Amino acid sequence: MTIALTLTPAALEAPSGAIEVSIVIATQRRPEPLARALASVLAQVDVDMANTELLVVDNDEQPSALATLGPMAAHARFPVRFVHEPDPGVANARNAGVEVASGAWIAFLDDDEEAPPTWLATLLAAQTRFAADAVFAPVRARLPDGVTLHRRYFEHFFSRLGPEEAGVIDDYYGCGNSLVRRAALPDPHRPFSPRSNRTGGEDDMLFRTMMHAGARFAWAPEAWVWEDPPPERLSLAYCVRRAFAFGQGVTYYCARGEPRDPLGAAGWMARGIVQVGLFGALAAAQWAIRSPRLAFTLDRAAKGLGKVLWGGPFAIQFYGHSRASLPLAQAAGAPADA
Repeated sequence: MTIALTLTPAALEAPSGAIEVSIVIATQRRPEPLARALASVLAQVDVDMANTELLVVDNDEQPSALATLGPMAAHARFPVRFVHEPDPGVANARNAGVEVASGAWIAFLDDDEEAPPTWLATLLAAQTRFAADAVFAPVRARLPDGVTLHRRYFEHFFSRLGPEEAGVIDDYYGCGNSLVRRAALPDPHRPFSPRSNRTGGEDDMLFRTMMHAGARFAWAPEAWVWEDPPPERLSLAYCVRRAFAFGQGVTYYCARGEPRDPLGAAGWMARGIVQVGLFGALAAAQWAIRSPRLAFTLDRAAKGLGKVLWGGPFAIQFYGHSRASLPLAQAAGAPADA
């Protein structure tokens, strides 16, 4: 059962219908990154915060994020709401935020992202300029100094790159660091498919559906955010598994998404076979000579394999872990996948 609480004083509550933008941050047992993300949202400038609200969706079985959010909400200049969604899953968490949000616009920020002070104002300006239904912006990975092995690959993997110039785009990006018009969502209350609760990709499926419905997408390069990947994700094993899942996504969305595109799925599988053969052989040669490009090549080979092996038994679960299902160290409070 989803529970929502308002943490700011009644004097900050906007009249019904006055909220234009709802900022949604979904989280699960990440107190320190969440505190950075919250501090960056509370420091936003050049935007009318009287028409803005912040919602933090806690996807832990017990409302652990409240300890981080409560003290920070006391210093907010706008309404802050806490949403507890105990049913694990990334789609469940994002759906809970959208369902409770009051705004006509939903701005998504991940709990491991930190936004510059003009972030929200820049997203809104891009939306107005391009009359967009969704605006996407860059993500810049920020790694600890001690990470040296495969550092360039990790920086590339955890970043989001795009055009140098702002403008209308023909494709879509992920949900983190985006602004979406609620009226353009296929379901204005629970738009994310629960089928992706454990594997991720719920945002790609949503934006693909919106694209085919005629939604207008824009890119805002000046609305970038930092991302601090959790330490447990800074491994080649994790990234290659994630690349495999990325590859699965494009075939899966054609085969199972709306609208369905069986020929498109077959085309992605054929491309994947070629990709596995080409980059698999190249990776073997690079491993033999200890090439610094090995990680990039393994990434492309894994994506190719995912395009081919996209069915049920090959699904990899990255999200939706309950506390009881975690290893003992994580259940005690160590970071986990949100």
